[in-house]
Amino acid sequence: MAKAKKHTARGRKQDRARVAGGQRYEVSYESKKTGRSASAVKKAVKKVGNSRRKVERRLAR
Repeated sequence: MAKAKKHTARGRKQDRARVAGGQRYEVSYESKKTGRSASAVKKAVKKVGNSRRKVERRLAR
């Protein structure tokens, strides 16, 4: 039997710093948070990458 993979806070923190443009729940969360449409969030992710800070900065314009 394989051992269960240990989850660390480091992996979670790195994951929270990113926006998965292909995940509907991540896109809708970000759109509600910033008050922009889901398509605007997806476009921002394509334009500036998946860094949450960069995406939010782009959407704040």
